[in-house]
Amino acid sequence: MAELLGVTWLEAGAVALATVGMYVALVVLIRILGQRMLSGMSSYDLAAVIAFGGLIARAALGESPRLAGGVIALVTLVALQALSGVIRQTRFGSWLVVNRPVLIMAGSEVLQRHMDRCHVSYPELHSRLRQSGVSHADQVGAVIFEPSGTLSVIRRGQPMDPLFFRDVVGAERLTESSPGRA
Repeated sequence: MAELLGVTWLEAGAVALATVGMYVALVVLIRILGQRMLSGMSSYDLAAVIAFGGLIARAALGESPRLAGGVIALVTLVALQALSGVIRQTRFGSWLVVNRPVLIMAGSEVLQRHMDRCHVSYPELHSRLRQSGVSHADQVGAVIFEPSGTLSVIRRGQPMDPLFFRDVVGAERLTESSPGRA
């Protein structure tokens, strides 16, 4: 029974190393594919996340999972998450891990290149505009694709402080002469 619960020091190291490797691989994939991968999860997205978890667990724990190995994997993941939070506090870490917000619409103009970059479809954009009470493109001051993967809608006529947009990719499209710009 004890062999089903415990692990050797070599096995513990292997579990921790495999967990670190899978965590880093997932962070790199999210960084490459963009934050869109994690936003607005549909039932298909939820199924994919469950599958990711299964794959990570299988890779971390191997053929014969043990309680101690699972605890080591869990502690390693929590430690990596805490470490990534500390790294994100630095300028380089923030650049490395956090995606910048991207301007999707400047006024009524849709920036197709930015939509493609962020994997945002017109039905998703239109849905978010409707949820924000926008019924016509002329009512839009800006739409930003946020690092969280959500779309922020700023209505035309609302004052826009340039400080709030300085890190937004494409913010130069929001010129001082635009209506609603502070």
